[in-house]
Amino acid sequence: MEINEKLVKKHGLSLEEYSSIKRLLGRDPNFLELGIFSAMWNEHCSYKSSRKHLKILPTKGKQVIQGPGENAGVIDIGDNDAIIFKIESHNHPSYIEPYQGAATGVGGILRDVFTMGARPIALLNSIHFGSPKHFKTKSLLNGVVSGIGGYGNCIGIPTVAGETKFNSTYNENILVNAMAVGHAKKDKIFYSKAKGINKSVVYVGSKTGRDGIHGASMASAEFDENSEDKKPTVQVGDPFTEKLLMEACLELMKDNSVISIQDMGAAGLTSSSVEMASKGELGIELNLDKVPCREDNMSPYEMMLSESQERMLIILEDGKENHARKIFEKWDIDFVIIGKTTKDNNLLLRYKNEIVGKIPIEALASKAPIYDRKWTKKKLPKKKINSKKLNKLNLKDAMIKILSSPNHSNKSWITDQYDQMVMCDTIQKSGSNAAIIRVHGKEKAIAVSVDSSANYCKAHPLTGGKQIVCENWRNLISVGSKPLAITNCLNFGNPENPEIMGEFAECLIGIKESCEFLNYPVVSGNVSFYNGTNNKNIWPTPVIGGVGLIDKLTKPMNHLFKKDNSTIIIVGKTFGHLEQSVFLEEIYSDLDGQPPEINLNNEKNNGEIVLDIIKNNLVYAVHDISQGGLLVALAEMCIGSKLGANIRKPKKLGNIFEYFFGEDQSRYILEVDKKNLTKVEKLLENNNIFYEDIGYTQREKLEIEKEMTVDIKDLCEINNQWYKNY
Repeated sequence: MEINEKLVKKHGLSLEEYSSIKRLLGRDPNFLELGIFSAMWNEHCSYKSSRKHLKILPTKGKQVIQGPGENAGVIDIGDNDAIIFKIESHNHPSYIEPYQGAATGVGGILRDVFTMGARPIALLNSIHFGSPKHFKTKSLLNGVVSGIGGYGNCIGIPTVAGETKFNSTYNENILVNAMAVGHAKKDKIFYSKAKGINKSVVYVGSKTGRDGIHGASMASAEFDENSEDKKPTVQVGDPFTEKLLMEACLELMKDNSVISIQDMGAAGLTSSSVEMASKGELGIELNLDKVPCREDNMSPYEMMLSESQERMLIILEDGKENHARKIFEKWDIDFVIIGKTTKDNNLLLRYKNEIVGKIPIEALASKAPIYDRKWTKKKLPKKKINSKKLNKLNLKDAMIKILSSPNHSNKSWITDQYDQMVMCDTIQKSGSNAAIIRVHGKEKAIAVSVDSSANYCKAHPLTGGKQIVCENWRNLISVGSKPLAITNCLNFGNPENPEIMGEFAECLIGIKESCEFLNYPVVSGNVSFYNGTNNKNIWPTPVIGGVGLIDKLTKPMNHLFKKDNSTIIIVGKTFGHLEQSVFLEEIYSDLDGQPPEINLNNEKNNGEIVLDIIKNNLVYAVHDISQGGLLVALAEMCIGSKLGANIRKPKKLGNIFEYFFGEDQSRYILEVDKKNLTKVEKLLENNNIFYEDIGYTQREKLEIEKEMTVDIKDLCEINNQWYKNY
């Protein structure tokens, strides 16, 4: 096929990039080679617009075994135990075909974890939809939730935590981010770096079909009005095959047969073979006649670019082929030697006794373009609060409107579709600050949470980036875990737009600052650009997935009140920051102004003392205060426990709505037994931590002194209505 300008652009390559390809090859590429360059040089695989900025993130620490650059990040939790985890996006496929897009997002992230030798122990997700009034939202919501639940439930891994949000910015480009967490032994971790010459390259897993061709390219372009035409590029998942593949791989990993192993994810056989060879600084030769195909007459182009699911590439030690074959045949999984490693640093492709492609590995990997795109800084917006407008409101009505809104209603309609208890190690499931999973057979546990706050990032990206790391850190602190490390999924619009690129660059600076200060390194992640349709970009939405360690699990800490007549304390100062708040958004459809200020000293000091208080068994319940402010956090504690609270009006009060709905950071609500109150207060005072005694727990009612009274039964009913009605 003749390579022309139209064909080059159809492959998502610029004419300048095509000139670079010709220079690197010393000739024109053929059609197959053009497709391979297209796959490896697109944004999704090459990170060509983000690589420069990602270098600023802190990725090292005593707890870090493997940072970014592998299939997933690895952290040390002691006793020869390691936790392996990562989050990735499947946004574009899920918008086009929500069930399979979401399902294969789960399948792909699971392979990233078990390919490193870990048995997956938990799944999480962060899903964002457009306005509930948009004509597509309901079907997208149903499809995505069904896809996540269908895949995770079938493969038998609990989906333990997540977040679901609605905003019109996602009307034409939803976000589906999936996170997987696995447990491995520190001395049995497997990497993707190829080693040795003439080693067998083995294809295992499902047969290759035509689904998913150009999937990575699709994820590196904006949608337009013809997005429905791209349905054939969405992969189709089979969780039962993935379960067999996972068990076969984990069984093979018990001995010393595997040199390296790589999931066939985005760009399929192309990316897996190139990444393994590139990391090992050697070449790889594939005989495409041997690739197991499920469709007739598949071309080399289709085989190399297919994103069919449930496939892995393995490089084996000499003489281990028959041993490995027996394991995969036992699990009824295809096992085919399709090539070998070579010393000439090329990707060499043979088909029907001819060389159909020959590309230097470095041309596809290290020589891929890196762009330093123009970007603009965003000034901190001016303050825009009109206090007079607030005084006309009723506190109770405002709380009810928030708790009955799509973003703050009870989400059990979603979580009930996920098996959260399979494997029997889930100690605390979704609905609390963070989920808790026991390390199998041991007294210790890990805590996991995912968080995002797009409106803060839109208002001021640097502050928003700092905030979302801190919120995730607080969620892990609140369940009594020491935060260890994060993975991130960075969802942004078109990086060719300087404003969007500025949002990305400044969010990363904010993430960097928080991670460094809190000793909370980034060990893995994913960048998803071009989230938008017809030049309408989504708000910047970095999603943070965090993992913390509970050294000794006695009784799990959560946010539910435990008994009546306990003292309720706020740790951290309330200034009443209402701009960019849930209160203004839900009551006035107003999201102007500044995000709340982030004081990293306060975050660290307050969090560490709260963790110390929890470890000393001095509190019944802990809840961080974030979106919605104090009153929403209190209501959540009441709803989950069916206990109420009696809260005093503060003595030094500006505006009552600022106090009860302000979203000042670094704050926690503690439920303290009166017999422990003196100890808790001394700990706080000795460490110069600001706190307030604001009231006490009680039965049946949530009361604010002289302002409102509401029955907890009514509050629960209000909070449960939206999804039922929708």
